[in-house]
Amino acid sequence: MKHKLFVAASLFFSLSISAQNTDEQFIRKIADEILTNGKAYDNLRTLTKTIGARLAGSPQMYKAEAWGYRLLQQSGSDNVVKQPVMVPHWVRGGKDEAAAIFPDKGVKKLNVIALGNSIGTGAKSVTAPVVLINNFDELEQKKDQVRGKIVFYNYKFNPRFIHTFEAYGDAAKYRSQGPSRAARYGAIGVVVRSMSHSVDNIPHTGGTRYDSMYAKIPAVAVGLHDADWLAAELEKNKPVKVSLKTNGHFLPDAEGNNIIGELKGTEFPDRYIVIGGHLDSWDNCEGAHDDGAGITQTIEILRALKALGYRPRHTIRFVLFANEENGVRGGDKYAELAKARNEKHVLAIESDAGGFTPRAFSVNSNDAVFEKVKSWLQLIGPYGCNELIRGGGGTDIAPLKEQLGIPLCGFLPDSQRYFDIHHASTDTFESVNKRELELGAVNMAALIYLVDKYGL
Repeated sequence: MKHKLFVAASLFFSLSISAQNTDEQFIRKIADEILTNGKAYDNLRTLTKTIGARLAGSPQMYKAEAWGYRLLQQSGSDNVVKQPVMVPHWVRGGKDEAAAIFPDKGVKKLNVIALGNSIGTGAKSVTAPVVLINNFDELEQKKDQVRGKIVFYNYKFNPRFIHTFEAYGDAAKYRSQGPSRAARYGAIGVVVRSMSHSVDNIPHTGGTRYDSMYAKIPAVAVGLHDADWLAAELEKNKPVKVSLKTNGHFLPDAEGNNIIGELKGTEFPDRYIVIGGHLDSWDNCEGAHDDGAGITQTIEILRALKALGYRPRHTIRFVLFANEENGVRGGDKYAELAKARNEKHVLAIESDAGGFTPRAFSVNSNDAVFEKVKSWLQLIGPYGCNELIRGGGGTDIAPLKEQLGIPLCGFLPDSQRYFDIHHASTDTFESVNKRELELGAVNMAALIYLVDKYGL
């Protein structure tokens, strides 16, 4: 009996070693294909330099959709479909301007950009005294002082967060909620410190959300040098006015599309593994890291698997989501239709954290799934992602968790430089490193292969 148990254990061990060797070999093939024949970098050049900024509803959005559709076909997708979705159509409408004005008639121009979805000032500028607010608690303390004024939120990125997305999560509420919270107490405009810890003076845009209970007031983000200067002047109790001139407004919603490619599953064609990013970007930048990197990595994974002759067990979907930046309509529509069609999804993966060096995956799942993915790190780790973080996922795939309760996974590159350029004019093709971009695709392709082979 002991001999039989020993033989069985030895056989199981041998099979496990053999399977691991097979997995290592195939992941190596994936890496060799992407690092040797990869097209992601050239595709990113076309997306950023030929098409450029791709805000929802813009002409460039439609060009990007057509480009993505053709590229999925050319990369070997078994089929490509457009999934219609109505998207918001906000336009900046002109140059955003601001200046600080002193009682002695001195004027200093401020480097600003209007927040996405914000309303403009109209034909004339808005000029009023400025109230310095360092946080929302201080807003409550000074609420009687802000009526008829412009509120300046000077909440800084916390440098103690090693993962800089935590600093962003901590500070971004001043951009998204700040205008309406100031309007609640009668403010007529808002200036927000840019969501960045960069060392330049380039302002960073991003979406704001108006509360329908309060007036919609113009809102801009200001570069960090000018933010520090303005705060210093106000802390000296100097009377400073700021003049704002912005032109933002909404046009009627436009029809956009999620662009979806597939590799059909051989055993479970009606069970889906999803990988994707968002095709849109803000209008002030090329959107190379946010999220051209995620889009081109998604398409590169399809191309590489097809080039290797890989036939997945499950159907793998490659989704180029519409309208993440100022509405998340694409992610919402995909999840809504998946639920209505009773589709079975195994996992959704998103790349929307830039094209930098691979570091980790976040996994939003139960303990069993988390531990299973963790057991694969020894296979993926040599290519960069050797850490697993609980929670997270991605903005576009979050509705799938809400609607279907499926596990989510976010690809996490090194984040230290990301918010230097996030939503700023410096998010250009030149800021992306070819090898880092390709290694990101390698890591996600390896994870998709393992999920497809072993399930969750």
